[in-house]
Parts: sequence; structure tokens; C-alpha cells
Amino acid sequence: MAIMALALLVGFLIVVLIGVPIGFAMGFITIASFSALGGSILIIPQKLFSGVDNFTYLCIPLFILASEIMSSGKLTEKIIHFCNCLVGHITGGLAHVNVMASMFFAGLSGSATADASGLGPIEIEMMEKGGYPRDYAAAVTAASAIIGPIIPPSGIMIIYAVVAGNVSVSAMFFGGILPGIALGACQMALCYYLAKKHNHPKRSQRATLGEIWGALKETLPCLLLPVIILGGIASGIFTATESGAVAVLYALVVAKFLLKTLTWREFWNCCIRTAKTTANVLFIIAVASSMGWAITTLQIPQQIIAFCMEYIHSKAMFLIFVNILLLMIGMILDQSPALLIMVPILLPVALAYGVDPLHFGLLVCLNLTVGLITPPVGMTLFVTANVGRVKLTDLYREIWPFVGVSLVVLVLITFIPQITLMVPRLLGYV
Repeated sequence: MAIMALALLVGFLIVVLIGVPIGFAMGFITIASFSALGGSILIIPQKLFSGVDNFTYLCIPLFILASEIMSSGKLTEKIIHFCNCLVGHITGGLAHVNVMASMFFAGLSGSATADASGLGPIEIEMMEKGGYPRDYAAAVTAASAIIGPIIPPSGIMIIYAVVAGNVSVSAMFFGGILPGIALGACQMALCYYLAKKHNHPKRSQRATLGEIWGALKETLPCLLLPVIILGGIASGIFTATESGAVAVLYALVVAKFLLKTLTWREFWNCCIRTAKTTANVLFIIAVASSMGWAITTLQIPQQIIAFCMEYIHSKAMFLIFVNILLLMIGMILDQSPALLIMVPILLPVALAYGVDPLHFGLLVCLNLTVGLITPPVGMTLFVTANVGRVKLTDLYREIWPFVGVSLVVLVLITFIPQITLMVPRLLGYV
């Protein structure tokens, strides 16, 4: 069994590295597994359907659509203007604006790709016109984009909650608040240090209280969306899944009827893009569900548990092992397939070591998110290089300090679980 598992893993990596899309690569390995292990191919369609037949997954397209409406309604520029009024006067001001805007936009999109592709071109152009090197501006944009999947709402948190089975989506959302803020604060501290070191420009004058108030009034409809989502969940008015529908309705009312920055044609295009993005995510989820049969038949979780129990003798050592493993996986795979493959394997081991499943979930999500900006692959780096029109090699050079501070936050969250558990505990989820 061990040899078969290793052969399938090597085959999977080869198929991915030659450029086959991840969903099709997983499908190829699934069919090979069924054939080699004597499983009936007729089971695969049943597994594909049952993998996505979950009510909780409904909020994935809804949150994507809400983000698309906000972006198409040109609300991102208002967020950037408001952040510029708040922190543009600090040393390295526009870099701080970049990070803070991503923190606000994270509450709308929940996706690193949406952040990098939506805010990215505006932020990079803004920083270059302000006197910053373009490759540094792209690095700040890529690094701040990974805050998107940590501050709620978050697509990968939804997937983890479903795969884990004993964790609520609401608890994951609230658990991500403090780690997301910590990640943004550390990135802003790094931007301040680099601004001092390289003499980056800043705005000569602070914004007046009147300017800040005016910017806040313009931006307030955007900023209220995450407040409404989290407030409604915490108060029990609606569930985390139902909050997706509320987010779409609110975004549509604001963009179409209140600010009048969205046309019906643009709304139709938002629906088309949402359908395409959702199809990609749910196809991977469906195929991963089929892969679960092969993983179970090969007894991979049991083998990992046996390995850990024999060679890893403490909870701390296990967490270090998981961090290293997931960082390497996050460099190669996108978050959704990595979650769907690794969580069923690692979560039983984590529970055996007494790790809280909510803490473990935030740890997994942050690990895979940091992998998005870690060379040599780093999916968000490719997106940012494309939208920012910078060389990938230049972006690799500039991104390493941001990878470093992200690892610092990861270590803090790993060994201080209260950072992730504090808010859910206060709200009664833990």
C-alpha cells in the first residue's frame, strides 16, 4: 500500500508539473487509483455529485458575486481614497494605503486572487505615480492580497468547515479576525521599516478631519458589508450560509440603486464571471471527494498517524511538522485542492494530539495562504505579475521580506492559540 501511495503521489506531481490543470490532474489520479485498487469506475459519478451536494457550499458563489458587484461598481477606488486619508501621511504612506485597503477589501472578497486582480492594478499604478519602484509596489500588492482569505468572509474557511465536519463556518469566520489584523499590522510595520531604509515618499500633509469624514461617508456603504455579515451571524439573525445571500442583496442595492455605479449589463457580466469561478472551485471539490476513496483505501491517514506517533512525541513538534509540510504544499497547489487533499489526512492526527479543530483550521488556512506568495510557484505572484506588468523574477526578489513577516505571524498563531480562539470563545462558539 505504501508503494502504491507513493507511486500515485509521484504521478500526481508529474501531471501537475507538466502543466495539466489541477482539477484534471486530480481526476487523472482518481481514475488511476480506482483502476489500480479494484474500485468500480461507476462509483466516481456518485462521488462527484455527493462531493458538492452540501448546502453550505451555496455561500461560495454568493460571496464571489457580492465581491464582483462591489468591484464592478467601482467601490474599490472609494476604499483606497479613504485609506489614503487615514494613513497616507505616514512614512511609506502609499504602501500602508495598499495594505489597509486590502484589509478592508478582504471583508468584501474573501479571496487573494480577487484582491490582487481587483485592487492590484489601481494600487500598483497609484504607488508608481507616488514615486515607488513598480516591482516593490507589486510585492506589497501580492503580500497584502493574502489577507483576503483570512479576514472573513473566506471561501477556504467554508471549505475547511465542511471537510472537517465538526467546525462551524461562523466560528471559522470569527476566528480569522485577529489573525488577519495581525498579518496586516505586521506588513505595515515592515513597510514602515523599508520606507525608512530606502527613503520612500509620503504625503506632506495630513488629511483634515473634514476630508477624512467626507471619505468615510463615501466609503461607509462598502465598509458596512462585513459589519452586516458578521453582526447578523453573531446575533443569530441569519446563518453563515444565508449571509452570502444578504451580502449579494446589499451589494446590489448599494452599487445599483444607492451609488448608481453599476449597470444591468455589468451585473450580468458579474454573474457570468461568478459562474465561471464557482465552476472551477466546485469541480475541484467534486474530484477531491472522489480522491477520498483512494486515500481511504490506501490507509494514508492511518499511515501518517502511525508515523507521527512513532517519531513525533509532542504537540509542539507535530505543529512544526504540519507547518513545514503545508508550506511546501502551498507553494505547489492552490488552496482549495490542498485543503481537500490534506485536511482529511491531517485533522485526525491533530485531534489525536489534542489540537483544537478550529485552531487547526485557521493554522491550515494561513499556511496555505502564505504559500500563495512563496516562490518558486506562488499563485498570487503570477496573478500580480500579470496585472502589474512586472517581471516575475523582480517580484520574487521583492517578496521575500513579506514572506518573512507572514511566517512570524504564522509562528505566533501556531503557539498562541488564543489569537484564533479569543473571538469565537467570547461569542460562545468554543
